[in-house]
This record gives sequence, C-alpha cells and structure tokens, in this order.
Amino acid sequence: MLKKFFNKQLASVIEWKNPQINALLYKFPSTHDEIKDASKLILAPGQGCVLVYEGRITDVLTESNIYNLATDNHPFITTLLKIRQNFGSEHKLKIYFFRTAEVVNQYWGTASPIKYIDASYNLPIELGLNGNFSYKINQPLFLFSDVIGAQDNYSTDQMKQVITERMISKIRSVFAQQKYAYNVIDAELTNIAQEVAQQLNIDFESLGLQITNYNITGTHFDDDTVERIGRIADITADTSAAQQAGLSYVEMEKLRALRDAAQNEGGLAGMGAQLGVGMEIGKMFGLEKNQLTTKISEENSDTFEKLKKLKILLDEHIITQEEFDALKKQLLNNLNI
Repeated sequence: MLKKFFNKQLASVIEWKNPQINALLYKFPSTHDEIKDASKLILAPGQGCVLVYEGRITDVLTESNIYNLATDNHPFITTLLKIRQNFGSEHKLKIYFFRTAEVVNQYWGTASPIKYIDASYNLPIELGLNGNFSYKINQPLFLFSDVIGAQDNYSTDQMKQVITERMISKIRSVFAQQKYAYNVIDAELTNIAQEVAQQLNIDFESLGLQITNYNITGTHFDDDTVERIGRIADITADTSAAQQAGLSYVEMEKLRALRDAAQNEGGLAGMGAQLGVGMEIGKMFGLEKNQLTTKISEENSDTFEKLKKLKILLDEHIITQEEFDALKKQLLNNLNI
C-alpha cells in the first residue's frame, strides 16, 4: 500500500513542458525532491538543465536530448545511480530547467533623467532614453550561483530589472565621461549604444549573461533642458544674424532695445535710464541706425554683400521698407556710375 502511494507521486518523465514565454528558470516539481521512478530526462531545443544533488550543483546539461537515467553513460547520472541505489534512497535531487534560447526585444527606459554637463555650452542637461536589448545565458553555473540562487522560478521580467539597473548606471557613466553636446546626441546614439553594450558584457560575463543586441532608439529632454536649449538656439541664431550684418551680438541687441523702446513710449524713461543717456530714445535710435547704414554703404565690399546686410536689418525691423528701398536704389545707382 505504501509502495503504491509513492509510485503515484513520482513521475516517469522529467521535462519542461510548454514553458511560459517569460520563464527563464523552472524547478521541476517532485515530492520531497525525490525522483525515484523517473526514467527519462527530456531537454527540448532552447532548454538546459541544472542538477542539484544534496544542495550542491553537480552537473549542467545543455544539449537537447532524451537522457535515460537508468542506462545513459553520463558522468553525473552514472554516479547518481550508484548513490541512490536505483532511486530507492532518501537522497535529495533538485532539477532546474533554464532557457538557453536568446531572450529578445526587451524594452527599457530611464525612470529618471540622465544628468550631465554639456561640454560645448557648459549647459546642464537632463535626458531621458529608451530602447531595447537581447541577451542569452552563456554560463549557467555563474548565473545560478550569483543571481538566481535557490529560487524555484525566475522570469525574464526579474532578469530585465537586474540588467536595466546596471545598464542605467553604465549610461550615466558614459555621458558623464563624454559630455556629449545636446545637438549631436541623436547622431551618436549608435556609438553610445555600442560603448554601453561593451561595458555591460564585461560586467555580465561574471554573472553568466551575454548581451547579444543593444539599442538606444529614443531620446527626450526634460522641459527645463528644452527651454535652456531654446534660449541658446535663439542666441546662436541672433549672433549669426548680427555677424552677417557686420555687428556683434551686443551691438545688435542694443539696436533691438532702442527699436523696441522707440516704439513703446511707456518704456522710454526706463530705457533711457538703463542706457545711461539723457537724449530722447527715438533720436538716439535714428542716430545709431544712420551711422550703421552709412557704414555699410561706404564699406569696401561688393554691392551684393551690402544689400544682404541691409536686408538683415530690414528683417530685424531696424530699418523700414522705405529706408531699405532708398538705400538699395542708391547702391545700384552708384554701381552704374
């Protein structure tokens, strides 16, 4: 009666049937970890097996096959047969299946922004990243001993958390070292991904993992960074426009300030005090404008360059359309002399 009871508890085949899509490790269920009457161990393609006997990892099987525990001449199985006396002892055997197939398309993203200083503009950057990666188990003993431990089940979601935490640390380190200018980050994503993957594989080698594919597919600047970038872009564009007009950025800003003040009677007193002048703002703006247009008209350059500079002043509303037309006519008349 007792023998019949145990026979009902013990399986005749040990296999990992229909593993869940996110399963990475699975402990074969057995009564009191005793596999007394089991005669076959089946490994399907994409599966491996860790054998733990009396609390010690004794062997790792990675080749898909059907192992006949009673007859196969596998080193551990042969030893096991001798020790267990035809599976009639109380010695404990635990069998863990693990995934040898590649785990693909694991999506990741930064929960908090990557912070660093842009080396080109000395600008504080806060950047979010996302992408995907793939990996496989290449040293199951390392992984089982140092990461999974004695857990009966381990999922790809759990491993994804382990990988992502280390990945974000590596990304922060790469950005802190390289200090990429914000305007080249998208062009450098492939190189950044390659460097991060290389560093990750060095770390994960000791854990029994290999990153087989790693990509950064998206970037996102936080609102404060976007605002700072916008201000720098405006200043850069204004500086370029000023240079094309033969002015410095400061000179262009001064003309703009005078222009705005001259158009806003309520701001005349304040602007005059700020500029440290006593004369009426409109007259001062007119004087500055006349000096600039005279300088452009008399400079030693071709007519096209002069007209281009005047057109910039027109676009900036420093001079009016009528003033531009008059200066243009004067330059063209001088050209015909």
